[in-house]
Amino acid sequence: MLCREHNLAAKPIVGRFAPTPSGFLHLGNVFCSLLAWLYAKSNGGKIILRIEDLDPQRCTRQKADQLARDLEWLGLIWDEGAYVSRDSEHYFQSQRSDIYAQYFAQLQEQGLIYPCFCSRAELHAAEAPHLSDGRIVYSGTCRDLTKEEREAKALKRAPAYRLQVEDTPISFTDGHYGQQSFNLAEESGDFIVRRSDGVFAYQLAVTIDDALMGITQVVRGCDLLSSTPMQLYIYRLLGFTPPSFCHIPLLVDATGRRLSKRDGDLEIAALRKIYGSPEPIIGFLAYLAGQIDKPEPLCVSDLLPLFAASKIPQQNIVVPEIKF
Repeated sequence: MLCREHNLAAKPIVGRFAPTPSGFLHLGNVFCSLLAWLYAKSNGGKIILRIEDLDPQRCTRQKADQLARDLEWLGLIWDEGAYVSRDSEHYFQSQRSDIYAQYFAQLQEQGLIYPCFCSRAELHAAEAPHLSDGRIVYSGTCRDLTKEEREAKALKRAPAYRLQVEDTPISFTDGHYGQQSFNLAEESGDFIVRRSDGVFAYQLAVTIDDALMGITQVVRGCDLLSSTPMQLYIYRLLGFTPPSFCHIPLLVDATGRRLSKRDGDLEIAALRKIYGSPEPIIGFLAYLAGQIDKPEPLCVSDLLPLFAASKIPQQNIVVPEIKF
């Protein structure tokens, strides 16, 4: 069994917020950034802002700039990172491809990466979705292709590259949801680490970034809980020490649908115009996170001495239709 449980008491806490600027900041993003900030700061740690703009088709610098302005307006000040450090560009994933390529090559040298020529349509037609969440468990269709078969397929289609996984449980203790165990062979199969267009995949990039930036604590939405075993696997293969992980509930609407950039749910830019100051928004989020009994205006510094991680709900949080 591959088991990753860590006692970080002797290490300084280094947290991070790592948004993807594929849309404008919304209330769910701010909820996550606020809790990541509070987790780190309440333990005397520091926090880094990293911009995960891997996908050039979806992510723009204009959206990243607006995101940073909105976070600053909310009172979330970062110790280092994008828009803060002298080497600010170092914290944009779009500027780190050469670094990812080095570690990609290291995995190739271990004989664990292979080209995959399957199209999305072929995957959906050939593979069974995992449980009810629609994820595809890759069965290794391209894993054992011969050299000749790969060369023939490469003439017709640029391959993505997958990392071969082990049929072994990966266990860890989540800071909010407790003991977790996943078997990647059953839960995901071999997963993509570089797309067919050459863009490095999230699982590889985020693992390398967190390791090289000294992140010791990852606080993020529970929708990413299933990503953790993939990242722990990469940590082990590359010889990195992983951080602790704490996944938090999502903000959802009355139907249970999570708030998203795609639908423009409660964008902060719009809320800024409506409310004029950040305190009503911070207070409302503190209420949703179980930190205060009723919504009331608070600034981030007011909330810090009140913060107790044990008060955060276990289930996803329905955003009530009330005025802040």
